Amino acid sequence: MACFKGGGHGTPRSLTVSSHAGVAMRPLAWRLGFGSSQYIMRVAIMSRHTLAFFWLVSLLLSSLVWFIGMKASNPEDQAVRGGLLIFGVVFSVLLQELFRFLYYKLLRKANEGLVALSDNGISPISIQEMAYVAGLGFGIMSGAFSMINILVEAIGPGTVGIYGDSNLYFLTSAFMTMVLTLLHTFWGVAFFHGCENRCWWELLLVIIMHLIVSGLTFLNPLYVATLVPAYLIMIGTGAWTYFISGGSSKNLQRFFLCLRGDNSQVTGT
Repeated sequence: MACFKGGGHGTPRSLTVSSHAGVAMRPLAWRLGFGSSQYIMRVAIMSRHTLAFFWLVSLLLSSLVWFIGMKASNPEDQAVRGGLLIFGVVFSVLLQELFRFLYYKLLRKANEGLVALSDNGISPISIQEMAYVAGLGFGIMSGAFSMINILVEAIGPGTVGIYGDSNLYFLTSAFMTMVLTLLHTFWGVAFFHGCENRCWWELLLVIIMHLIVSGLTFLNPLYVATLVPAYLIMIGTGAWTYFISGGSSKNLQRFFLCLRGDNSQVTGT
């Protein structure tokens, strides 16, 4: 996969950039369209403004700390700059999780207000819906900004792999963005579940997994060593959040039976 400074041979540059951006963002688009339904549209609208604000504030603070650290350090000292990079990743992860907790507290207060205003004393939005909204919003913003930064660099000039490096950089970056989007959704559900049930080990586990997945990116360009563990963590986290959200193996069995058309074997409600 190559990126060019110009369109070349009469091809408009804007067309080249737009086509490349579309291909790179395809896995993220698949993620957003995976559960396209009225429910997804509902929670997406709910998360549009407040979650974007919370995540962007955490990104702004992390960028500010990173900028100050880079300006205060010696640009020729690679060891110090490498240490600042690791510190920046860890600080950014912890700050994101802090803002996830603050967003939970905000939604909890809002939910109590909705209960007080409702006629039947029941909130129209469940905690599980709020958790999904929080995770989805964080995932969308994280994925969008991750891909935008890469696509800005991809505009050119240059060709990926020209010095013997892997030419799968943009493809693996897109799939890494997809797994992070999914993981943020799962982490949001698990994080809220831990807060609701005072299971603080669940919060700690979410933070540790976030740190591990972020730290895996330091293994690039060993993309297999980055993607395989990340996807294994995603599968395990998805299964965990499925069960803590009320899912069961019987529901999974019914789901797969319906996919095969064995409706005669599906019983119960």
